[in-house]
Amino acid sequence: MLTQAPKGTKDIFGADMPAWQNIEVKMRSLCKNFGIEEIRTPIFEHTELFLRSVGDTTDIVQKEMYTFEDKGNRSITLRPESTAGVARAYIEHGMHNNAQPTKLFYIAPTFRYENTQAGRQRQFHQFGIEMFGSYSPALDAEVISVAYELIKNLGIESIELRINSLGGPECRGKYNKALKDFIGDNLSKLCPECRERYEKNPLRVLDCKNHLCKEVIAGAPSVIDCLGEECKNHFDTLQEILTQMGIKFTIDPMIVRGLDYYTKTVFEFVTNTIGAQGTVCGGGRYDNLVEECGGPKTGAVGFGLGMERLLLTLEAQNGKPEYKPVRHIYLGSIGNKGFIKSQAITLGLRQNGIIAECDTVGRSVKAQMKYANKIGAMYSAILGDDEVENDLVSIKNMETGEIEQARLTELVGIMKKLIG
Repeated sequence: MLTQAPKGTKDIFGADMPAWQNIEVKMRSLCKNFGIEEIRTPIFEHTELFLRSVGDTTDIVQKEMYTFEDKGNRSITLRPESTAGVARAYIEHGMHNNAQPTKLFYIAPTFRYENTQAGRQRQFHQFGIEMFGSYSPALDAEVISVAYELIKNLGIESIELRINSLGGPECRGKYNKALKDFIGDNLSKLCPECRERYEKNPLRVLDCKNHLCKEVIAGAPSVIDCLGEECKNHFDTLQEILTQMGIKFTIDPMIVRGLDYYTKTVFEFVTNTIGAQGTVCGGGRYDNLVEECGGPKTGAVGFGLGMERLLLTLEAQNGKPEYKPVRHIYLGSIGNKGFIKSQAITLGLRQNGIIAECDTVGRSVKAQMKYANKIGAMYSAILGDDEVENDLVSIKNMETGEIEQARLTELVGIMKKLIG
């Protein structure tokens, strides 16, 4: 067990890293264009923050949080999602006093004790956006457009945007009553957990993954039919803005999201290419969260995007990319003078943007050339005592076998020309 990563976690390295780095670069570039600044919050928070924000009837709080007591007898939880921590930071640092809206993004590991399967890990990574300081549906549309542009920039074709509105407190109360009446007539058909949810928070029944419960709730009343005038106008305006932006969407009244803090708009980007865990990105508006956490009343919208699921979707569409790390030159050595000089010259090459390797093990010349082939070096050279004394080096093209003579002092310039 000591030599295995814990269940639900994964080491990311080697052939996996270029894809991760590629999407992270695109995420950061996109956020720059939208004027969104990065934030890095602690990976753990006081447990009370999640109990208050996420909701104590949610699966996350009841089943999935990694919670422990620290040495000061404080209850601490590894973040199961990042919105609550960002909202806490918004309050703590008085960001509401800044020009609004405040627009933040994060790329962060997140932790939930879940049943592991493709696209579902116990430590996973999220790219998220949180925007604070506006109640306008224009902010909802801007947040959605960030996720849309990322998916478009990555060339993903199999993802669909679905939207819904949960309304405000009055709409929610009206809908909860209609939903409770409907569920009450079908209570015996639901799983034991949903029967408990029915008493505490009937909206959570819509989030159940049990196929029997799904069959029952397929006939449930629509929350959209319970929207008041203000919430309906908000949802209608959002649809108009998305249409003007050229962002296609489907209205899905079954989307409620698994967190209690959402109000009005909720949305998901879903795919059918990665099995049951098809939601790649999900989010919505949470106008009460900042106030509930002790801050001023603040309109806010955000989303979290699962990076592992996004990469699985890309791989299902395009296949796994070939992994071929670049090494411009391998500088081998013979003898003590050559060995010492090769270290200094290799550093000089690296300082000039040339990806260079040298012998740091003490291999034979034959073993060094074998290593140069193994790492895919484009060129190689061997430094011995004579080469050091005469300021000469032979540069070999590893693919063609062609050899070019050069002075050691000119090696940097020659390599720059050779690699373009």
